[in-house]
Amino acid sequence: MLTRRAFGGSALALLGASTIVPARAQAPVFARGPAPATIQPLASRRVVRPDLLRHALAALQRHGSQIPYHDRIAIADFSLPSSQPRFYLVDMANGMATTLLVAHGSGSDPSHTGYLQRFSNSQGSNASSEGAFVASDYYVGKHGRSQRLVGLDSTNCNALQRALVVHSAWYADPDMVRTHGQLGRSQGCFAVSEGDLDQVFARLGQGRMIYSAKV
Repeated sequence: MLTRRAFGGSALALLGASTIVPARAQAPVFARGPAPATIQPLASRRVVRPDLLRHALAALQRHGSQIPYHDRIAIADFSLPSSQPRFYLVDMANGMATTLLVAHGSGSDPSHTGYLQRFSNSQGSNASSEGAFVASDYYVGKHGRSQRLVGLDSTNCNALQRALVVHSAWYADPDMVRTHGQLGRSQGCFAVSEGDLDQVFARLGQGRMIYSAKV
């Protein structure tokens, strides 16, 4: 769990300082699944919006005991359109991040505008949910290789029951942006490009946080 001092340091690191944020020494046992790919060097230094970053770091502190590893986090900035890279994979030690495309749920954007209009935690809503998730086990399902997520807030506590997961999808490929100007929509899952899935699995791993918001 992040101490108050380490937590403050992590915020500085992501804003440009050089502060090391230690991970928890031990993690709970997760079900094993397909082995993730080897982590590759980050492609760029991207800056998460300060307001969103503050919310994400507060969530990491608030749910620290339920998030085994604090060395890397993912942040989905759903204030941005689906045509823009808005899924940040952040190294907490040095503030480096890379951003990828990610789809939002059809229930969050009924008119298919490319912008998330609303969040929902309800069964059958097909909407994205807001809040902090901890990445759980890998499995192979109808979308191929996938990763379960556990919702940690009242706004996403139905994530497991709703089968909100990380998976790849053809409609989250960059070609969709080039052809249609936006991505397709998921059923509330964090759907990424088939070419990006290995890196998401490698960087996120099991026991790390995804924070989803529009602030």
